[in-house]
Amino acid sequence: MSTCTYSFNPCLPTGSSSMISMCQTGCATCSALNGCLSCKPRLFFHLEHDGIQQRGTCVSSCPRGHYGVRSPHINTCTRCKSDCASCFSENFCTHCHPGHFLFRGRCYATCPKGLMPNPALRECTECPAGCELCAKRNTCVRCREDMFFLHGQCHHSCPAGFEPDWQLVKCIPRVHCEVGEWSDWGPCLQKQGLRAYRKGQETRTRQVLQNPSVHGNTCPHLSEFRKCVFKKRQGSTFKNTLKKITQKNTQNDSKKHTKQQLTQMFTIKVAHLFFLT
Repeated sequence: MSTCTYSFNPCLPTGSSSMISMCQTGCATCSALNGCLSCKPRLFFHLEHDGIQQRGTCVSSCPRGHYGVRSPHINTCTRCKSDCASCFSENFCTHCHPGHFLFRGRCYATCPKGLMPNPALRECTECPAGCELCAKRNTCVRCREDMFFLHGQCHHSCPAGFEPDWQLVKCIPRVHCEVGEWSDWGPCLQKQGLRAYRKGQETRTRQVLQNPSVHGNTCPHLSEFRKCVFKKRQGSTFKNTLKKITQKNTQNDSKKHTKQQLTQMFTIKVAHLFFLT
């Protein structure tokens, strides 16, 4: 081993004056086989790989994928963590390898909650406020548990025209009840239990076209009633009249039959008295 002077001055190996090698710029000591062994002040010692061989070099700043460590005896270049493409120190990355995303000095395969991956920058970007998962910088996919999702944004309370769906944790349109037109009035029917002979009731209805949501306006009444004059059907009047006539005829026949029986009994009794005298 020999001691190099500055900048490509010849190094003379120990015990031999025939082998001459040149020290690289910045080397304090070097060897013909391994390159720099120590560096000038303020420079960093770095091992370069040349196939299976390693050679020492002295650099003013460590190459990409390494960070500098200073000490009283020697300044060295140390490799960054495996997922880190470049770093400032052991625990602070500045760029990540493909498939990883940078956030606050660390590289993640999957961004933490509330962040979204930016493949172009290989960084985790913060989602919109209240967002737990987002697809784009200003487009949320899933909100925190205490917020409601609507149109890619997260809301503490749903805006006008919307209402919260607690099961889906999102804002849904507020729907009011819709009903159709009234039907025609039905026939006048005698109301059950109504003593008045000619008083009745008519009914009309309408159908629900759209059921309301939980906070929507409820449906109005679907039936209406009004009083009417009950008119008996002609057929019923005829039957009642026929029934009365039949009953009267039956009564007359009964009276006539009774009169005939009395007459016969009287005749028999008179004949019996005449025979006895």
